Amino acid sequence: MPETLTHADAISYIGAAEFDEQVRNGGRVIVDWYSSECPPCEALAMKFEPLAALYGDDVTFIKIFRQENRALADQLGVKSSPTVQFYQNGVETAPRLTGGVKRADLVAGLETLLAPQRAAEIRRHAVPVESAWDLIVLGGGPAGLTSAIYAAQAKMRVVIVDTALPGGQVKTTHSVSNYPGFAKPMNGYLLAHEMHMQAEAQGVQFRSAADVTDIDLRNRKLVVDGIETLYARKMILATGASPRALGVPGEKEYAGRGISYCATCDAKYYEGKEVIVIGGGNSAVEESLFITKFASRLTMVHQLAELTANKVATEHVNADPKISIRYLAEPRAFTRLENGRMAVEIEDVTTHEHSTLEADGIFVFVGMVPNTNGFGDELLKDAWGYIKTDEDMQTNLADVAAVGDLRSKRIRQLTTAVGDGTIAAVVISQ
Repeated sequence: MPETLTHADAISYIGAAEFDEQVRNGGRVIVDWYSSECPPCEALAMKFEPLAALYGDDVTFIKIFRQENRALADQLGVKSSPTVQFYQNGVETAPRLTGGVKRADLVAGLETLLAPQRAAEIRRHAVPVESAWDLIVLGGGPAGLTSAIYAAQAKMRVVIVDTALPGGQVKTTHSVSNYPGFAKPMNGYLLAHEMHMQAEAQGVQFRSAADVTDIDLRNRKLVVDGIETLYARKMILATGASPRALGVPGEKEYAGRGISYCATCDAKYYEGKEVIVIGGGNSAVEESLFITKFASRLTMVHQLAELTANKVATEHVNADPKISIRYLAEPRAFTRLENGRMAVEIEDVTTHEHSTLEADGIFVFVGMVPNTNGFGDELLKDAWGYIKTDEDMQTNLADVAAVGDLRSKRIRQLTTAVGDGTIAAVVISQ
């Protein structure tokens, strides 16, 4: 478990009536706005309580139930749960934290309230802890969650470690229409949430929004947040894949500030505006169709002479009056214009002529790359960096399996990820 000194009693639960006295006039204060049925709030609580034990002599730790204090939350501009604020004599001293809050970010915020010498002294008193498991699942997407559910049902003691919140890519997918059992399309976030809740109901434990600071696959050991070392008899790697970057000038500088890789996350910000989409495969086409629910105009930039998405989706794009396509073109640079709009310089791959397209925002969907950072060179991989396994999902390392989009295979879909997770868990639990 996280640090042994939990000290839940070091945390004060207050309402709006106590806010002025406890926060505005309270000296050094950290405030956690939480809600019920909120997985990110639960993930934060596992970090908040141990830190209250560590920093509680110097900083007041407060939790406020947002659902019962909405007027105060609205007054303070607190729009989501969890939201963490840091106060020094009634004044916020650090950026607010929301969503999947990491321990390192909480510590950084707390240390804005303290003198450097005192902060260093407190850090030295952090007590490392260890925990033992039958199975560590690294990654909490559909493949990892399925593995955990099956293993837990086989009476294994299971923990899922994820650098984000559980759900993987599916939690940012606006609509899942091909998952068996649902006559109508299912919201990806809700499907991911149900998988998470099912795993919890089976007794699976979570280390979410975690910093994995060390990975030892041969010994099946992880160090999480630099404070907890987890050991296991078996390990399943389910870290998935991430959007492939283009690697052109301006992309890194404007990522999250005009360039996005997630339509579900950001399409809503382009209501009535113009958007450019880079790519022409399944993800680019499907996400473009979603973006047109908001954008007034969308231009796709694709390097080939025709789209490579499935036929049905391609037909929908071609029939959408909001969408136009620049074929045989590749991006060469991204810039921000003085009026705040984005521009992309494109090159015609046949004539090599350059031109510029302008829009309010740009989305990039050009494939994925496997998330294998930290695994070292011991695992066998294919030419694209995906991990090789046998038909039982076992890697070349004893008692280490790989499942989902991380694995070398031909088809990567939600259903194949779930299938991988099932096979791996059944095999390791026998």
